[in-house]
Amino acid sequence: MLRTSLALLLATSSSLAWADNALTKKYNCTACHAEETKKVGPAYKEVAKRYAGDAEAADKLAKKIKAGGMGVWGPIPMPGHPQVPDADLKEMVSYILSLK
Repeated sequence: MLRTSLALLLATSSSLAWADNALTKKYNCTACHAEETKKVGPAYKEVAKRYAGDAEAADKLAKKIKAGGMGVWGPIPMPGHPQVPDADLKEMVSYILSLK
């Protein structure tokens, strides 16, 4: 029973991460970002590392994604994404900040 419960927990956790990664694809974040490597913008893991330990990280990152920004990760600006629903934004931010 314990093995079954553990297997279900692990399967659910990985499918949630997949779902959140699917949202980054849906909103075309992957045109400029990747999980482990810098593209036009920083890798998601670098973002998670920079915000580690910041209690307000989720709110800060969500606002940055909605409004866009410039100068934090280099000279290339990130356009705002106001069309992303708050629920999807929350899931994407949780996914990004969970990466190690």
